[in-house]
Amino acid sequence: MIAERLALLRQELRREHLSAYIFPTSDPHQSEYTADHWKGREWISGFNGSAGTAVVTLTSAALWTDSRYFIAAAEQLEGTEFQLMKLKVEGTPTIAEWLGKELAEAADKSVGIDGMVASVNEVEALIADLRNQGGITLQTNFDVLARIWKDRPAIPTNAIEIHPVELAGEEASAKLQRIRKALRTQHADGMLMAALDDIAWTLNLRGADVHCNPVFVSYLLIDSSAATLYINKEKVPADVEQYLQRQGVRVEAYEHVVQGLRDYFEYNILLDPNEVNYALMKMVKREVVRASSPVPMMKAVKTEAEQNGFRRAMVRDGVAMVKFMKWLEENPNQTEISVADKLETLRSEQPLYRGLSFDTIAGYEAHGAIVHYEATPETDIPLSQKGFLLLDSGAQYQDGTTDITRTIALGALTEEQKKVYTLVLKGHIDLQLLHFPNGATGTQLDAIARQPLWQHGLNFMHGTGHGVGSYLNVHEGPHQIRMDWKPAPLRAGMTVTDEPGIYLEGRFGVRIENTLLIVPAEETECGRFLRFETLTLCPIDTKPIIKEWLTKEEMEWLNSYHECVFRSLSSHLTSEEKAWLRRATASI
Repeated sequence: MIAERLALLRQELRREHLSAYIFPTSDPHQSEYTADHWKGREWISGFNGSAGTAVVTLTSAALWTDSRYFIAAAEQLEGTEFQLMKLKVEGTPTIAEWLGKELAEAADKSVGIDGMVASVNEVEALIADLRNQGGITLQTNFDVLARIWKDRPAIPTNAIEIHPVELAGEEASAKLQRIRKALRTQHADGMLMAALDDIAWTLNLRGADVHCNPVFVSYLLIDSSAATLYINKEKVPADVEQYLQRQGVRVEAYEHVVQGLRDYFEYNILLDPNEVNYALMKMVKREVVRASSPVPMMKAVKTEAEQNGFRRAMVRDGVAMVKFMKWLEENPNQTEISVADKLETLRSEQPLYRGLSFDTIAGYEAHGAIVHYEATPETDIPLSQKGFLLLDSGAQYQDGTTDITRTIALGALTEEQKKVYTLVLKGHIDLQLLHFPNGATGTQLDAIARQPLWQHGLNFMHGTGHGVGSYLNVHEGPHQIRMDWKPAPLRAGMTVTDEPGIYLEGRFGVRIENTLLIVPAEETECGRFLRFETLTLCPIDTKPIIKEWLTKEEMEWLNSYHECVFRSLSSHLTSEEKAWLRRATASI
């Protein structure tokens, strides 16, 4: 099937006098997760991870992805022409370097990419890099998928709904005024907003266009006095359109955004070059202010209503997790898929449940070493009463989004497994114990979670933590906790995960994750300090712990956390579930 698709692609490349084509993961809104209509990289390569770029020439093919997907990508690309390129691994060429070598003898040194699905910064960097590889040019006005993907899914037309202000904590009109004020500080008269979660947050609307992400395909054009939502009008019920009018927002057809940019009347417009696609930027006739959108930082700092919503959602999610863990202990003859299905069923029984926040990762033993593993009927394996089950899961509730990982001992463990589990737990706890200055970055905190692992020659290649949306995307920026430099400051009111892990290929994986809220700590002569409030409420398996390796402070944190879990959840459980939870949270 992949071979047939590549043959169709190459036929079109020859017709257009192109020697290669680049398929990013993104959509016109630079989304991490995209609607099926824009999953062109997956369609052409067979690789279904959330990050990666496929490149196809007339005679070769390659796919670049990060360490989360090295194992999965190798399996999915097997039997195809695609060569796996491991990002950030020494010796891996960049896309431009690889194309420079592959096209060295090509008659047509021209490469294609759809400018509607690539950001301004991505395209401009590619243009410069390709020029340095023997004068290769980049063509951005050709969507090859429109010709060769005959059964391409349509752009979704799901209806949108109003997110109650009681849960959002602020009216959309007030958010628009705050955005305009922020734009003035950046000397901008307006902006084009393309990020789907930013639009949903700004307007207090939610949708169902992207799997697990309650967003809707649209653009929002803001000027100094009004705003226009560009969206398929089929998606906008009468009550939502009336609501938008009250908030000062007009509604126009999605495809009319191009004309909207041409008709834009202000002196200048802010376009975030990481968010807006290259094709739309080329349509703008006014002066462009190239700067970061102010919206992600606003969205990241949760209102009091959103913070309280997270706390309520975590209780319900914790109840589902406890019911699941008790069930698994009593019903051990399961498979990876059956445990994921059971957990989803238990979550769906909770009030305000709206769906999963991402597809559940249930990896037993060696599958736990595949960072973003998702079981399929072909890969599904039975659990045994030994080793580890790594379970990373989350839900969307109308008042909050959850993201939790627990590594569960199903029986006998090796000494290596106990050692790795304890070291990961130490890093997990040490980060949550931290007090840090207001405005510190996640990069400055990252080493705290890694230090116990580094001491034993262990490390993980993914980030330690990411922001979490308020009934929005489970991955939210701009702040992160990771080794790579991320300058976004940490502020009170932000959510962030704490998820160190170790993955030993072919053996097992361990990850422990809680979602945290950044809250004020103390104020001293050196300034304001912040700390973490743990939002996630679920027992951490104590059976694998080498207790002598925990410091007194780490053990006190674990016992205190477990007491909090029991106190918060026990009143929502049956007497049998409560007894199970009491045992699972007993002091060590």
